[in-house]
Amino acid sequence: MEQEIESFVRFLAVERGLSENYQLSTRRSLAEFAEWCGRTREISRPHDVTLPVISDYLAFRKRGGLSASSIKLIVVALKIFFRFLVGRKIIERDVTETLTLPRIERYLPETLNELQVEQLIESVDTKQPLGLRDRSMIELLYASGLRISELANARLENFDANERILRVTGKGNKTRLVPVGQKACAAIASYLSTERPKLVRRRTSSEIFLSARGTKLTTTRIWQIVKACARRSGLETNIYPHLLRHSFATHLLGNGADLRIIQEMLGHADISTTQVYTHVDQQRLKAVHRKFHPRA
Repeated sequence: MEQEIESFVRFLAVERGLSENYQLSTRRSLAEFAEWCGRTREISRPHDVTLPVISDYLAFRKRGGLSASSIKLIVVALKIFFRFLVGRKIIERDVTETLTLPRIERYLPETLNELQVEQLIESVDTKQPLGLRDRSMIELLYASGLRISELANARLENFDANERILRVTGKGNKTRLVPVGQKACAAIASYLSTERPKLVRRRTSSEIFLSARGTKLTTTRIWQIVKACARRSGLETNIYPHLLRHSFATHLLGNGADLRIIQEMLGHADISTTQVYTHVDQQRLKAVHRKFHPRA
């Protein structure tokens, strides 16, 4: 089964163009399933896997305390793997065809309100070393709703300051254009003109945001920077990079933006992913109604 898994992961990389993180996650899910099959059922070939075997494995993982969302990822990996095997005529029948995805309780994303975002951004001291960089990163996360990986990979050649547009590559290597607000552009311009040149080293690449050593910032380091800025802001809310993406979408929707446009800016493949923000906005509307309506 290991050989078929490797072929499948190469298919995901070469023909589907899916991200390295997705490939690693899928390989891990399938490798753990294959190991369990060999250890508990003495199954080493996909031909011998049956639906009851898969059901037993999922029950085993659930008893082990795995969450419904994690089990869903395993189910998805198994379904697309066996579909791939049928397509390549390695097996005759897809045993996962009737396998259903577990129901997952959807939680509304957390958001900051507009005053909290303002407080977070204004709390960044641009006179401190790397302060211009840190402020421009937070401005851009909120202004364009970027994922943390998209911010880390943002490059100079993809940023048009005159048009206020940034070309980013998101999940599945899909490229999209995102607008950048005036304040974010001004912050980035200050950083690029005064601070970034001092960070450049001989082997520095063209990423917009650099570390003190002139290297590309990792997503972990960006996370740490945002958390540090949040602590200095005095806000008691748990603030992290993706929270700014949620806030970006919610504030756009609350101010009348079309859901399809928000979907494009976020880079969501499916509108249903974006629709969660309509629920967030409804919560805000209900709160306003309760607070101000005389008969609420």
